[in-house]
Amino acid sequence: MNMAFKSKIKWIALFVLILSMVSLVIHLFITKLSGPYSLQSTLMPAIGFNLTPSIFGMQGDRVVRNKGSWGHVKSLESLQPYANPRRSYPVPNEKNNGYIYAKVFGGFEKIRSSICDLVTISRLLNATLVIPEIQESLQSKGISYKFKSFSYLYDEEQFIASLKNDVIVVNSLPENLKAGRRRNEIHTYKPKSSASPDFYVNEILPELKKSKVIGLVLHDGGCLQSILPPSMSEFQRLRCRVAFHALKFRPKIQVLGQLMVQRLRASGQPFLAFHPGLDVHTELIQYRRAQMIKQGILNDDLSVDSHVRRSNGSCPLMPEEIGLLLKEMGYSTETMIYVAGSETFGGQRILIPLRSNFSNTMDRTQVCTKQELSDLVGPETPLPSNPFQPPPTKSKEQLKEEWYRAGPRPRPLPPPPDRPIYQHEKEGWYGWIADSDTEPDPSSVDLRNQAHRLLWDALDYIVSLEADAFFPGFHNDGSGWPDFSSLVMGHRLYESASSKTYRPDRRVLAELFNIIHDNLYHHNNHTWKRVVREHLNKSLSEDGLIRQSLLSKPTTFLSHPLPECSCRIPSAEVPKQVKSNDGRFLYGGEDECPRWMQLSQEDDTRSESAVAEEGSDDNSESEYKNDSVEQQDSDDSRGRSSLTQIPVDKDDEWDTND
Repeated sequence: MNMAFKSKIKWIALFVLILSMVSLVIHLFITKLSGPYSLQSTLMPAIGFNLTPSIFGMQGDRVVRNKGSWGHVKSLESLQPYANPRRSYPVPNEKNNGYIYAKVFGGFEKIRSSICDLVTISRLLNATLVIPEIQESLQSKGISYKFKSFSYLYDEEQFIASLKNDVIVVNSLPENLKAGRRRNEIHTYKPKSSASPDFYVNEILPELKKSKVIGLVLHDGGCLQSILPPSMSEFQRLRCRVAFHALKFRPKIQVLGQLMVQRLRASGQPFLAFHPGLDVHTELIQYRRAQMIKQGILNDDLSVDSHVRRSNGSCPLMPEEIGLLLKEMGYSTETMIYVAGSETFGGQRILIPLRSNFSNTMDRTQVCTKQELSDLVGPETPLPSNPFQPPPTKSKEQLKEEWYRAGPRPRPLPPPPDRPIYQHEKEGWYGWIADSDTEPDPSSVDLRNQAHRLLWDALDYIVSLEADAFFPGFHNDGSGWPDFSSLVMGHRLYESASSKTYRPDRRVLAELFNIIHDNLYHHNNHTWKRVVREHLNKSLSEDGLIRQSLLSKPTTFLSHPLPECSCRIPSAEVPKQVKSNDGRFLYGGEDECPRWMQLSQEDDTRSESAVAEEGSDDNSESEYKNDSVEQQDSDDSRGRSSLTQIPVDKDDEWDTND
């Protein structure tokens, strides 16, 4: 009787175990099939984030958009890219004043801005431009033997051919002038980024006519002032033609960048690009400032009050703040977010708060395979993995001998043994800020990594430019140099002014975050949410452009190439014209587009409308998941104009009390 009872219990336990396993399998199967992003999140760790179209499948070539989060900005749809010459513009003559060659220092942003200024200066001085030397990608920096300096990043042939009607560009100096350069007989100048056209006409042009060649060394991310008088608007348009048409990345970079965009859109959904701008750290800066003050280079206070800097908008937005802002703007927690930036201070750890809110957050290393990135770099000479060699260890006999030779007793105890010096302490600022007043020469590994960083920035630039929305973490940083986010925003403004490009005011956002500082994620402040949405929506349109023109354009023209490089198609809504105190247009000063462009735009609009109608009939159920519900706070509908009644998209984790 007892044996039979035990047997029944075993069979019941086995049945319950089998039933549990079946339930678990069914649950996992339903979870995987619940949506494209759920499947994507499950597969990503297994495939190394290689989001190939064959895995997820494209929903045709159509990207499903929600008007609230991904639609175009209607008030800017009439702005079109138009950088063609609009006045008498003679073709350059080979019998000109001479040659200009240049060395360009700095990272990706400085290089791009400097090359545009060099072409403009060559046109101004009626000179032939020699392909600039990018110092970060010389052969001496350890790059692949397959590339020269300029061709490591950009397409030389495209650059020369695209500018044939603007400036004569050659690969090298003539032989008779090369010898003079080797003997240091050529005058070399180091112009500032704020140099005026008069400086070149009055000081450099006479020397150019005399010696037929001059050299320029550029450190500041440019060599010509950003804002030029209205009479020189053709030179501004030349800057645009260089930046947005002539400066194309070499084919392998272009192909891989477009492949990354395809993989990010493989599920048929749009994606957002975000550049943190977390490239520096206040503590490291203070160490360096202490040394510079000690040496007499700086005569300023050492302390940096981070609270003051944050309140005046001088600090980047942190990833957790970006995540909260995107949620308030109605972006679903399943939104695909691409993190640009070749090197983020703090590494992946700093992005954990953003990933906790948006699980589909990834960067270059997760979209590309290691082999693809290696092929982009090309064959390189192997370098030692750890160039730092610790001193040899001493044997017991040697230590005893040193003890006996140490002198008479009693004597103080010997100091404790030195701790090991780690690799990260021998690279960058860590290795020299406390030991020496002079920065050591970078190692071969450092030099090669700096060259690689140009390639990673180029990939991020392509993806950020093609993204359906872009959010900067730290633009207008106040350094006086061009920054990555501002260049991307200017390029997006030129190519597609109505695309979703946020231009937030960090000072305003800092005040808003101070209000909810003690309850960042679980607050229920309806007014706060409304103000955030209003501010970010305004940053997408005219208000954002006016502010960008005031703050960013005086530093880098390419960050805001309006109104010189755009035209406006006539529409029912006449844009308001806004001017600065010095009389320049901040908004609304664009010329009317030529007739052929207006006709082409009308044809494109009709085609898009037909496709949209067909798509709405065939794919009415494929709207962006959890992103199509529009709602307004109940207390926001009273006392607000139609311009501030902002629709908010609802996602899975939206507070039910809202």
